[in-house]
Amino acid sequence: MKNYFKHKLENFINVSKIVTIHYFEFEKNFRTKGEAHDFWEFVYVDKESVICYADDKEIVLEKGEILFHKPNEFHILAANGKKPPNVFIVSFVCKSEAMKFFENKKISVSQNNARYIYNILNEGRKTFDISFSDPNLKKMQLLASPSLGGEQIIKNYLEIFLINLLRSQTETGNTNDIFIRGKEYAVKQISDLISLLENSVYTTLTIDEILKNTYYGRAYLMRLFKRETGCSIMEYFIKLKIEKAKDLLRDNQFSVREISDKLSFSEPNYFTKTFKRITGFTPSAYKKRTLNL
Repeated sequence: MKNYFKHKLENFINVSKIVTIHYFEFEKNFRTKGEAHDFWEFVYVDKESVICYADDKEIVLEKGEILFHKPNEFHILAANGKKPPNVFIVSFVCKSEAMKFFENKKISVSQNNARYIYNILNEGRKTFDISFSDPNLKKMQLLASPSLGGEQIIKNYLEIFLINLLRSQTETGNTNDIFIRGKEYAVKQISDLISLLENSVYTTLTIDEILKNTYYGRAYLMRLFKRETGCSIMEYFIKLKIEKAKDLLRDNQFSVREISDKLSFSEPNYFTKTFKRITGFTPSAYKKRTLNL
């Protein structure tokens, strides 16, 4: 009988508890009262920019940047007063020595690493009852029927994210800057389409207009887009319009009808139904909830 060696796996970063998982859609003048607590917290900006105050320091976070607040650090979060921001805030308990690296760190997060943050939120919503943009949430309640293994998956995603982020700041390696692999090339095609959609939210577009300047087959690109984004091209376009509508509602300068017109919806009732289908709120209810945070 062969003798096998069982290698004990090291926990380089071990997250022992999750405290809160937030995705905030703040209005442009939002500001927290400030707090300190005995666990870690990170703030990641998904849209626009925010101002963070950590003890006696003022730190501006732009889209795609993350800031870590160490345990017992007094901190305040504020919008910039110009445009309404979207931010992820995740707080957790981790006693691992490696976490010292993140003290007072502001880091630009790659798109590849950022996907773990979105995965944490998505898994969190399948596991906990996460209230809509509630900055006063102190305890997440488990859903009556949470997804199988959801808590462990959240823990794993968070640990992988932290390790990858630490690697990105401490390790260097050779990359191929000349040749684009097939997967990367496919993603670039989708990126180009998304840029077109993002620059067209105030207009109307048909699928023929979207695809007319491409060199690839219609069926191929539609199938590729669905694979990479999880939804059809037109559904993605509608979701971009609704995201822009949320920004305009939080900016509090236009009526629901005016926003419907600006975003080229055929009529306000269709805009309201579409907004509710995607967000769960009517535009008026969303605006009221956001401005009352």
